[in-house]
Amino acid sequence: MDFWHVVLIAMGGFAAGAMNALAGGGTFFSFPALLAAGIAPVSANATNAVALWPASLSAAMANRRVLRRLPLRSYLLPLMLAALIGGLVGGLILLITTDQTFTLLIPWLLLVATLLFTFSRQLGRLVRKGEELQSENRIGPTGFICQLLVSIYGGFFGAGMGILMIASLAISGRTEVLEINAIKNLMSSTIYSVAAVTFIIAGAIHWPALLIMLVGTVSGGYAGGLFARALPDAWLRWLVIAIGWGLSLYYFYVIYG
Repeated sequence: MDFWHVVLIAMGGFAAGAMNALAGGGTFFSFPALLAAGIAPVSANATNAVALWPASLSAAMANRRVLRRLPLRSYLLPLMLAALIGGLVGGLILLITTDQTFTLLIPWLLLVATLLFTFSRQLGRLVRKGEELQSENRIGPTGFICQLLVSIYGGFFGAGMGILMIASLAISGRTEVLEINAIKNLMSSTIYSVAAVTFIIAGAIHWPALLIMLVGTVSGGYAGGLFARALPDAWLRWLVIAIGWGLSLYYFYVIYG
């Protein structure tokens, strides 16, 4: 990597950390930065997942008081099992995917993530209509399968995973936003943990890029936390949406044009 690649990765990591702290959608900044620096697609995705791993752990730890209020055996443990299995399966699918195949998937994955982020609020209102249909104290077969599928997607490609998880948790019966966010952070940390360990053992990580990006994500997350109350949420959401659509169209043009 030359100097400009280092700068690009650091800036991508900083933007990802800041946007995740402010409005979400940080992968739209970090993953393309790794690709632009010349890192192979599968390695870039694995490196990006590991770079976001520490933040997911800290977010889960921050919500531990909320999580203690929830049933353990009938609710949290089945969710974590779904996240563990799904994260492992998704990570293994990524590892057996060739760079050529993953390159063809990049525009579609970015498009799915962009659509989820763009219509996240409408999706939230839709799923809340079915909240009373499920129990809040246990996970049934449908809820477990939904979380398993979301976890597989998260282990394979993390962008948009949080929005999918919020939707599936609402469908499975959660009604309090604080609880939904705490559970989402717990599951995300589980998925990222098992996927990150899988990627590290498999040797899929680009270590120089990872170290550079970690500096960016940590500093960006801190900066984002400081400015969280100073910037309108709507501006940040539209910025992420614009970048997501722009990147999706760009990669469709480059790969399929």
